[in-house]
Amino acid sequence: MKSKIGILLLVLAALIAMGTGAAHLSCIYFGPQCYAAQMAPAIIVESAVNGTYLAPIGTMFASGIFIVLGLYALAGAGFSGKVLDKLPLVNYAIYTIATLCIVRGILPLQFWLRHPNKVSDIVLYVGIVWLVAGLLYLFGYLICRKQRLTK
Repeated sequence: MKSKIGILLLVLAALIAMGTGAAHLSCIYFGPQCYAAQMAPAIIVESAVNGTYLAPIGTMFASGIFIVLGLYALAGAGFSGKVLDKLPLVNYAIYTIATLCIVRGILPLQFWLRHPNKVSDIVLYVGIVWLVAGLLYLFGYLICRKQRLTK
């Protein structure tokens, strides 16, 4: 039963990561307003407005990173496949991803606690989502790894 909970947590983490990748990719279709709504740097929004390649190439790169994060969550959950079996250093990667997500989530929260008028709602919500994602990675992997070690 515990391993199923760990798998569920890591699948949820994978959905958050891959959903973020898909959301970023949608900007290529929806255009400059989508980049601005997703708080892309000004240079990326400007590239989208001007139709240069920086915005779509940067978006594909960023989306690729999020998709790889999702693949690591699935590998940590014990799923296998051509791509998942070839991922290097799954143990270290999961802990690194969890740490980065937790830090990414805590930063806007601590800033909001100190200066609530300087943090928009969307920044706060995104921070909460990444904090939750980091905790899903961490606890999901700890549960799955413990189950594997006891077998």
